[in-house]
Amino acid sequence: MALSLSVVLLLGIILIVLIRGKSIKAGPAIVAILFGFFLASTGMAPSINRFLNSLADTINHISF
Repeated sequence: MALSLSVVLLLGIILIVLIRGKSIKAGPAIVAILFGFFLASTGMAPSINRFLNSLADTINHISF
């Protein structure tokens, strides 16, 4: 749960920065938000969640 909240917060901040920096307009940003919202209710959501969790675990195990 903490990971998904962090990812949502990070992506939200990136989206705000892109809108304020004029890199992305409000229309495409709304489309991207709606796409993510509706994608979360499909059958692909568990697969995407597993992929992101495994990616986070992989990054977590990297030592410098």
